[in-house]
Amino acid sequence: MRKFTIMSGMWLWETLLAGGGAPSGSLRSAHAAVALRDLVHASSLGGRLEELRGRCVLLSVREQLTAALALIELDGVARRVVLCPPDLPAQHLPAVIAASGADACVHEPQAMHLEGLSIPLCVASRQALQSSAIARRTSCSTEWVLLTSGTTGVPKLVLHTLATLMSAMVRQPRSDGQVVWSTFYDIRRYGGLQIFLRALKDGSMVLSSPGESIAAFLARAGQAGVTHISGTPSHWRQALMSGAAGRIAPSYVRLSGEIADQGILDNLRVAYPEAQVAHAFASTEAGVAFEVQDGRAGFPADLLGRSVAGVEMQADAGTLRIRSEGNALGYLREGSRGSELQALKDRDGFVDTGDQLEMREGRCYFAGRSGGVINVGGLKVHPEEVEAAINAHPWVRMSLVHARRNPITGAIVEADVVLLDTERANQANGDRPSQEALSRDILEACRRALPSHKVPARIRFVAALEVSASGKLVRPNA
Repeated sequence: MRKFTIMSGMWLWETLLAGGGAPSGSLRSAHAAVALRDLVHASSLGGRLEELRGRCVLLSVREQLTAALALIELDGVARRVVLCPPDLPAQHLPAVIAASGADACVHEPQAMHLEGLSIPLCVASRQALQSSAIARRTSCSTEWVLLTSGTTGVPKLVLHTLATLMSAMVRQPRSDGQVVWSTFYDIRRYGGLQIFLRALKDGSMVLSSPGESIAAFLARAGQAGVTHISGTPSHWRQALMSGAAGRIAPSYVRLSGEIADQGILDNLRVAYPEAQVAHAFASTEAGVAFEVQDGRAGFPADLLGRSVAGVEMQADAGTLRIRSEGNALGYLREGSRGSELQALKDRDGFVDTGDQLEMREGRCYFAGRSGGVINVGGLKVHPEEVEAAINAHPWVRMSLVHARRNPITGAIVEADVVLLDTERANQANGDRPSQEALSRDILEACRRALPSHKVPARIRFVAALEVSASGKLVRPNA
């Protein structure tokens, strides 16, 4: 087994050739498949790659496969690449262009959303490769710009390099055997980009396509023999609710992006008894902090206060702070002389994640985001903690806890709850009780697990909960 390394001066195309000879993997979407070895003598950019050399390129395409091919070709060529997620509102594009200093754009043919923007050079990208006499060479260390996934306002632009993005992979060996990666994430977001880069290192990848249902995606992933797959806990809850989870038989299942409570970990262990179920903590700004493979929520407290695999974590006033080579370089913003870099680390080099920790019996548990607390008569309630208690109920698939105004306490806690599908649930748990009985039972379970001020005042059963394009529950005032 040969170690995989990436140095600060290395570029993505060179990593694909690290095994010797032409790349052996492939990328597959719902409508096309591309063998990476074909990029040796062909291009997705219509022979115009050299026009983009040294430029700041806005990558704004709809299909993930198109984006993946462009990223492989642009790294080491473009000075900077700005990864626009497909759901980026068009009205935010001028601000993104100004903050990043974009002077070129890679787009799909007939990209109407780019009309009227002040970009001097636009190059069309296609999934169908065009044969070309390409002499691939690097001329710069490309900066990668990712956009945060906030629900309102102009997103922040987070600056990375290939070295910071791949820092968590430096100590990992290449996998033995045939590895086929997939993810519910979009590869233009940090979680999906991590999986894309791992797939290029390990083997092949199955990409989701716009408008594709979870059932169709999982069926296609199963047909492709997916072995490794990742998503947020909300992604996985949706997959389990879809009835299509059995269409894949992975050996590795990964959760990140939201708190992985014990309920979803246990459900995935039942759904995939032969798989390693792991959950990781990572963020666009802080990078990858750790991965836990013991099947338990939270992480061992002894990971705090020391360097583990090049990552240092601290809990300052209960908030997780991270220092590592995977930290982003900073935020990009528009300044008087073009793009300016705004620091995101403190004076000691740590990134404050804003995620609150609670320690119990030698283990750290995520309570929730510091900005998402519900104030009940001066007492703090983290919605995620209440959701974990609700999600542990055998008839619950997922829940969303939120505040409702109250004239006495200022706010009270309410919960929207999605129940298991009746037919599948009956097979496992017997006949489902009435909603009145379930509401009483869920509230009683909350009373046993939580202080009284955290127990919901009301349970409301709903058919579904809204999940954002980044795979996270849409929370009020997020």
